[in-house]
Amino acid sequence: MSRRDPVGRVSRVDGPLVDVDGLPDAAMAGLVQLGELRLLAEVVGLSGSSARTQAYEYTGGLRPGDGVRLLGHPLAARLGPGLLGGVFDGLLRPLTQAGAWLEPGRSGRADETRGWSWTPSVREGTDVAPGDQLGTVTDAGSLPHRVLVPPGVRGSVSALRPASATPDRQPVATVGGVDVPLMEWWPVRRPRPVRERVDAAVPLLTGQRSIDLLFPLARGSSAAVPGGFGTGKTMLLQQIAKWCDADVIVYVGCGERGNEMADVLDELGTMTDPRTGGRLADRTVIIANTSNMPMMAREASIYAAVTVAEYYRDMGYDAVVIADSTSRWAEALREFSSRSGALPAEEGYPASLSSALAAFYERAGRVRTLGGEDGSVTIIGAVSPQGGDLTEPVTTHTQRFVRSLWSLDRDMAYARRYPAVSWAGSFSRDAAALSSWYTDHGSSAWARQRARLITLLAGADRLAPLAELMGVGALPGHERMVLLGARVVREGLLQQSALSDVDATCGPVRAAALSGAVLAVVDALEEAVARGVPAATLEEVDLTPVLRAREAAGGEQEDTLRVIARARDAVLAAVEALG
Repeated sequence: MSRRDPVGRVSRVDGPLVDVDGLPDAAMAGLVQLGELRLLAEVVGLSGSSARTQAYEYTGGLRPGDGVRLLGHPLAARLGPGLLGGVFDGLLRPLTQAGAWLEPGRSGRADETRGWSWTPSVREGTDVAPGDQLGTVTDAGSLPHRVLVPPGVRGSVSALRPASATPDRQPVATVGGVDVPLMEWWPVRRPRPVRERVDAAVPLLTGQRSIDLLFPLARGSSAAVPGGFGTGKTMLLQQIAKWCDADVIVYVGCGERGNEMADVLDELGTMTDPRTGGRLADRTVIIANTSNMPMMAREASIYAAVTVAEYYRDMGYDAVVIADSTSRWAEALREFSSRSGALPAEEGYPASLSSALAAFYERAGRVRTLGGEDGSVTIIGAVSPQGGDLTEPVTTHTQRFVRSLWSLDRDMAYARRYPAVSWAGSFSRDAAALSSWYTDHGSSAWARQRARLITLLAGADRLAPLAELMGVGALPGHERMVLLGARVVREGLLQQSALSDVDATCGPVRAAALSGAVLAVVDALEEAVARGVPAATLEEVDLTPVLRAREAAGGEQEDTLRVIARARDAVLAAVEALG
């Protein structure tokens, strides 16, 4: 990563696009430094000894004739202890000590003098291969930081540093004649190697019932959250970051508003981790590239994020990348392609948009690592279509590549129903595989309950226009019970309060109990109307106990199940008393 003397000169500056002469040794995707400030830029085009570069920083003040230094390597992320609990810009440069953003030309290097608590787990003379564990660092977050043999390195451990405080650039072992420090550099656009990909058949529990019950996501899978302004995308993603059962969270604020990122930093910094009892931030990596930061760094931010997630995946952890939002990333691609003169495709986006989205989401997966551990990277990306138009290119292309789609409905959001996940516009391609997992883990009713809930909600959507046109009273009794049952499902089960200490998150046992209670009430209503009880009489039944059971059912699991059972029995008794 050495800096060299100038070998080229700036010939033209057009915003982030800078043309350079005198670089015969330049290669595509290689990095250069521009001008006296040594602004970081990437080669995106070559013609003889001339190169076109895209700058990752503000180019104000850069002039033709300024010197250019050739670094000779692609954009890479600095991986090592110190990532968990940190805040970084789009190029994975630390922001913690730099304020809101880095000044142009500032490297933002991590503290290279800090000593990390290194403890070896092998002995000298041991033969090791890529991915094998050499030792751990115990003070790099709430999870043990496992130091692995880098890809491409194998052989006998000929030297081993004893347990001590070790700066991350100092070698801790020598393997096959290669020194292995605590940190490493990895090109962000190159996926890290694995031994094999395995089936993604274990659910990622998000704590949000509308997702876990209706549109589940497997670990190592991918999901998109499209929705217009004000539909609750950021709120939903923040809730998933707080409550999902992943080991590591990588949260990317990709072109979003600075106040939203400030809220994320504040909440994660003060929230207690339900898994470890420490700070939730201690197993979270935040990449903040807000709307006022350099545009081309936004394009790189999601690659930096997924590289960090793969780094922890290789340690045997389950990592989740939350990108808010991929639409802002796509806008960066559109701006760059427009400046470079590329032929625009639909709505001005580059023709390569579909390929870029596919390459990003395909880096998700559940794998067996080089060291033989099981790990996963799950990618969840928000999509912010302009005007809420779900037919625009980013949304339509994204739907082709993700395994789950959680489409947010504007009407539900404006009716204050959170989360506003539309059962009509959402899907899960992982549901069939995950039903086997639930069956194997004692929840054999999960698939049946899910099918029943979706059928009921779809039936209510079909009847709603008729009810608005003719009035509910004109419908047959069994159809009125479908509408009533769907309301019980929406308000008693799917609706969830992000501000409630009890209902902000929901585990699978409590979700199954609530689902069973709600469906038992719906079945009782339908049986009653079939026995001849007037629909108007059933519509007057006090359903409050079962509707509020989700708020009252907190505390120990046994107490929770008892509260839900009492609420169910109270409503069933009221229905039974009608004859």
